[in-house]
Amino acid sequence: AQRLFFDPKSFARNADAQRSALKNMLAGLTVSLAMVPEAIAFAFVAGVSPLVGLWTTAILGFFAAAFGGRPGIMSSASGACAVVMASLVSSHGPAYLTSAVLVAGALQLLAGVARLGKFIRLVP
Repeated sequence: AQRLFFDPKSFARNADAQRSALKNMLAGLTVSLAMVPEAIAFAFVAGVSPLVGLWTTAILGFFAAAFGGRPGIMSSASGACAVVMASLVSSHGPAYLTSAVLVAGALQLLAGVARLGKFIRLVP
């Protein structure tokens, strides 16, 4: 029999799993509420619509939850990235923003495949 990632029967019988799920949902709600003003502010800095910032944050949260690495690591937008994207948007327009994000993601995937994560220890 194929084993499911989430087994509803065992979850219903396991009180620890239910408490853990409740804590995880509350933590996710707290982080999402904290990220709303940050996403809007970074969108203004980057020179794009606030809706772009909100959608980007929602998609980032999904991918971080689906493919994230370790407990206790929070993924969010970066002020430094917003400043860099502001100059990109002002010189080339918002159409290049999507391409820049896709290239950055591809570079991160390549770094992961090449197992370059061990070099982060060299960053002070």
